[in-house]
Amino acid sequence: MVRGGAERGDVRQRGRHVRRPGDVPEEEAEAVSTDPVVARAVALQSAGRYEESKAVLAPRLAEAPDDELAWQVLTVAHEKLGEYELAERAARRGAPDLAPDTSAASSSCPECCSGWTSGPRPGRRQRRPSAGRPGCGPPHFVLSEVLVAHATAPPADHERAYEAALEAVRLAPEEPEAHQAVCFTAVRTQRQDVAKRALVEWLRLDPSNQTAQAMYTDAMADSPNVTAARSAEMYSAGLAGAPQSAMLRNGLDRATYRLLRGTRWLAVVCVVSAGMMVDLFTTSRHPVLRELPVPLGNRLWVLTCMAAIWGFGALWRYRRMRTGVQLNIRSLVRRGRWSKIVLAQAVWAVLCALLISQVPWTDRGVPGVLFWAGLLVPLSTMVYDRGKAG
Repeated sequence: MVRGGAERGDVRQRGRHVRRPGDVPEEEAEAVSTDPVVARAVALQSAGRYEESKAVLAPRLAEAPDDELAWQVLTVAHEKLGEYELAERAARRGAPDLAPDTSAASSSCPECCSGWTSGPRPGRRQRRPSAGRPGCGPPHFVLSEVLVAHATAPPADHERAYEAALEAVRLAPEEPEAHQAVCFTAVRTQRQDVAKRALVEWLRLDPSNQTAQAMYTDAMADSPNVTAARSAEMYSAGLAGAPQSAMLRNGLDRATYRLLRGTRWLAVVCVVSAGMMVDLFTTSRHPVLRELPVPLGNRLWVLTCMAAIWGFGALWRYRRMRTGVQLNIRSLVRRGRWSKIVLAQAVWAVLCALLISQVPWTDRGVPGVLFWAGLLVPLSTMVYDRGKAG
């Protein structure tokens, strides 16, 4: 499943490397616009002074209300400050020229569909505002970003953001930002198939983008047919390339917790093996219970089986894992409350199995109590703790 949008916070927290007028250096802004006021606003935004950039742009927009680039720079300022309604209005004012019949998306918000003037990018031609021609997708991208930015935005805004992102892809199919917008808005609107296709295209056009890499790794590792061990390996490999990715760290914690939950089943098998050794229950095939105490050879055989279960089922698999996964297992046990609980349940069950199998009992009363205690403790929370994060 592709995760993004709501799971990843608002635009200011997503860690994207998106090129917009307010995100470019001052000297590049001079190439974008000859107006010194807009260039100054861009420089202020580059320094993180968004409130001041708004104050600088106000007289410019009062003097020239049709300055598209000034409106687009103002959009970035509002967006960075979390003023999403104002950002949407500015985004619409910054794209007023595209004909309303260009697409279905433009019929619902026709004023958002004009061209875009961007700064020079390596290997790309500089674009000029032009209605309805390829390359005028970025205004749709900006509008889509604004509409989907706020985690509490109503579903209607998410649908409009999705439509704007699709139009951006239609007009600029080679722009990675357009496919990025489709990916995020598709996640918000529960279109997982579309999100996966958009993510693949985004990564194809911008293979070095760490956000795209993290989302792709998360989507692959979180697939239903991927085992917990394989998922942890994929997350660990992804973190090697994007060590600051919170999405991959959280994914590795989830996969590690799944691994720890699996240890309880090994412990349950040990308890069942010990119970079978002392013949706690009669069956139709074995109506007569064996005499107690159980011979030493039988007890040692069950102990060997338990050692094999943990040796191959846990220790051998642990040693084959990446170092990053091994370190995260130890880390999660130290800092995760449910990880401690799960591990304690497994230890308790194994302790009960050892007491049942290795003590030469002459009566089945105490082994029976230990058997049910060893089963009920780990089984009691298995359904409840499935959705825990560790």
